[in-house]
Amino acid sequence: MLTGMRYSIIVPAFNEERWLPGTLEAIAAARRDLPGEGEVIVVDNNSTDLTAAIATAAGARVVFEPLNQIARARNAGAAAATGRTLVFVDADTQINERLLTEALERLEQGRACAVGAAIRFDHRLGWVLEHFLRFFNWAGRRYGVLAGSFVAVGREAFEAVGGFPEQVYAGEELFLALKLKQWGRRHGRLPLQVIDSHPVVTSARKMDRHSTWGVLRAHLVFVLFPWLLRSRRFCRFWYER
Repeated sequence: MLTGMRYSIIVPAFNEERWLPGTLEAIAAARRDLPGEGEVIVVDNNSTDLTAAIATAAGARVVFEPLNQIARARNAGAAAATGRTLVFVDADTQINERLLTEALERLEQGRACAVGAAIRFDHRLGWVLEHFLRFFNWAGRRYGVLAGSFVAVGREAFEAVGGFPEQVYAGEELFLALKLKQWGRRHGRLPLQVIDSHPVVTSARKMDRHSTWGVLRAHLVFVLFPWLLRSRRFCRFWYER
């Protein structure tokens, strides 16, 4: 049971006026009955739409990050946060109370140094992408692979490993997970855990915009050509709006 630790929920957002309202509504519902003090920070990653205004109207604290890069936006939110636990939620992702509560409990009780969540898309896709998603969720449970849509981590571990790597324009959560595993082993902490009983619901907008092969190709780069993640141009798949 939670004892009331202070936590910060950080939402990096670049031109997210369409999806951000639902995300913030879900966050508000998820934390409504939680003990302790919490805050919601939306990082306006140089948006040109109403992202910042929507966040302010919803009661979130807005932090501005001028360089349009996901890792920098996440780190800017962490730098401004006051919580002992940091929870990163993508701007097109909806979390629920059970997931948030369990993630905070596992971190508070020392059952993991970081916690992720299984993913469910907001509508069904073709069978190839559905099977790819099942494989990704299985890999998360089996090997502690974090999805950027939901990452909860203790501030001590996060700061010790230097936060999200700003050398890459995508896949920053995977590199963070590797560093956290190493840190956990050195400090005798339990490994990363992925909660699959309370999945997040995230937008399938990228899958709707690209062909099945285009989606798979963009993700295979993590395994085959990881150095290309340093290229903003190559990673445009994650920045299109």
